[in-house]
Amino acid sequence: MGSKSKAVQFNPEYALGVHDDDCERAVLGTIVDGGEALQQAREMLVPDSFYVDKHRDIYQAILNVADRGDQPSILLVNAELQKMQSAVEMHELAGIMLNRCIVDFYTYVARLHGLHMRRKFYQLGQYLVKSGSCEAEDIADVQQKVVEDFGNLFRESPGGISTLDDALESVHRIIDDNLAGTTALTGTPTGFHCLDEKGGLQKSDLIVIAGATSQGKTSFATDIAVNAMQQDAKIAVYSMEMVKEQLAARIVAGQSGVSSSDILYKPLTDGQFQAVDRAIGALCGKNLYFDDRSTSNIDTILTSIRSMKLKYDIDGAIVDYLQILNVNIKGNDSTREQVMGDVARRLKNLAKDLGIWVIALSQFNRDKANPLPTLNRLRDSGQIAEAADTVMLVYRPEYFNEHEGMSLRFPAPFDRVDVRGMAMIDVAKGRNIGTMRFLCRFNDKLTHFEDVEDYRTLPVVRESEEDAPF
Repeated sequence: MGSKSKAVQFNPEYALGVHDDDCERAVLGTIVDGGEALQQAREMLVPDSFYVDKHRDIYQAILNVADRGDQPSILLVNAELQKMQSAVEMHELAGIMLNRCIVDFYTYVARLHGLHMRRKFYQLGQYLVKSGSCEAEDIADVQQKVVEDFGNLFRESPGGISTLDDALESVHRIIDDNLAGTTALTGTPTGFHCLDEKGGLQKSDLIVIAGATSQGKTSFATDIAVNAMQQDAKIAVYSMEMVKEQLAARIVAGQSGVSSSDILYKPLTDGQFQAVDRAIGALCGKNLYFDDRSTSNIDTILTSIRSMKLKYDIDGAIVDYLQILNVNIKGNDSTREQVMGDVARRLKNLAKDLGIWVIALSQFNRDKANPLPTLNRLRDSGQIAEAADTVMLVYRPEYFNEHEGMSLRFPAPFDRVDVRGMAMIDVAKGRNIGTMRFLCRFNDKLTHFEDVEDYRTLPVVRESEEDAPF
């Protein structure tokens, strides 16, 4: 043993046993196939998670295409590879794209992440072997480098990890801002003071707006969107019931005083035309986005929202409505309640992941005996309310009085207010803002909600009209 020890050099080929070519192909093929696969992969994988050089290039090209807000199709990925001057040929890319993860894509992604970490362990171990075989570096420097590198291994994932200290620092900053009076509105403004006093629409929140038929759910959500975009918020709207022209006509109606049916289907008078023209001019260029390519499929909508965030940096999205969405169900044993719960959770996770708010509209189960809205009447699922941060219930007793011969009033403390031209918003769940009820004016002709800041200005019920307990 008299010969001098040689420093051990790192040889990547030694680590051939800790990669999985087939798994890499399956993940890449599934990502290009579309849906939510890319986002699941981005939460755990970086380009170096792929051991094969060409696979690494393909994943980097996919990320480049997606970061521009485009769906990484095989043609766009191939074009990006050419820009990168990659050695990947089109026929090789096409061959890889034939691979798919039949079940449990997350397991494949987790395997690649785990193998990547093992290769990192190997590199770190080789560095220790090398440093233990010679005296080229001070031992204290070796120790510090190893501790830092080992600690950084699990901080490399794209998802981002923070400590309690980070969270407490953010809370302390919020407290300071509140004391200084600099954050009266921390979220997106809604135009309704009861909500804005609680901070508006907050990033990462799922807000469910629910109500029975013809109560104005869509109109209320649309009015929130218009009020928000007039304060420079950017919003994407997805409606499975109305095309963009119908939604735009509703928006113009609320601003012009001319009904959407007149705007779309009747010749306008000179006065109406001028009012509509002024409204269109005031709204022109505002940050409201529609995706004509989107369908009622939940996967397509989620992908579109991600694209909207990348392209336009949207503050929020509105989905109208949950019960009409098409959902790809694995197996036949899932109930409708489970499906709706899964959709709500996916929307919540999307909001949290992108740092936006999402408003989802929901139908109610009908209750002829008592039309007053409650959480347990959310159609198909109590799990919707569980996933949501905030649930707002829209209630217009005037509708039931006119169409079903009832004599209803608002519940306390608004039971003295005349229901004509009025609506109540019941915040039945508020994870961060608490529960409350407030009134809005509602113009049935224009399907338009307006804020009420001083309830003392509202007309009260005359004595002769007091027929019902609420």
